[in-house]
Amino acid sequence: MSHSDVALGGHHAPAMEPSPFAIPAIKLAMWLFIISDIMTFAACLVAYGFLRNATPNWPRPYHSSTIISVLVMTVILVTSSLIMLMAVRAARAGDRAAAFRWTMVTYAAGLLFVILHIREWFGMIGQGVTLTKNPWGTGLFGGAYFSVTGMELLHVIAALIALLVIGFGYKRGRYGAAHIENCHLFWQFINIVWMFVVPLVYLMDIAS
Repeated sequence: MSHSDVALGGHHAPAMEPSPFAIPAIKLAMWLFIISDIMTFAACLVAYGFLRNATPNWPRPYHSSTIISVLVMTVILVTSSLIMLMAVRAARAGDRAAAFRWTMVTYAAGLLFVILHIREWFGMIGQGVTLTKNPWGTGLFGGAYFSVTGMELLHVIAALIALLVIGFGYKRGRYGAAHIENCHLFWQFINIVWMFVVPLVYLMDIAS
């Protein structure tokens, strides 16, 4: 009886076929997802930059408190990326307790980022900014602002869900170090995108 016959006879087949490339299939799938997601973020950022440069009276509603909050959010993300790297190293070393602990610390940092980001949104909404209007008369500002920052926020929330699922699954032995590393790759991608969002959306308004 062949291996495939045994698999069909009741044994569980592998969840993912081996990768024909030099990297594991699970990591290849994550890289392909990230590459496709880069195109989406690039389109949003280019569209925002085009609208901003094409609009002479583009609003500059960010106060010093907003910039300080954004800088704090940036520090949180950068720090969390280093913490997640420690989780990966612990997972590779087979230290499940340490890997789970560092993954949960990363989750806590990401949750704080989300809270600060939503707080910023409420501040903008309090100034009268919505998807279709704002008090400065530039109708596209709200849609562009919420689209770019909302994409980042949505990805962070998705990553937090993944950290919870993979983290607790890893603690119970359901997942391995490769899954922790995949979470790390996605988290680093989120950090890199944020480094483009901050200067384009916030800092350029201060410099101009």
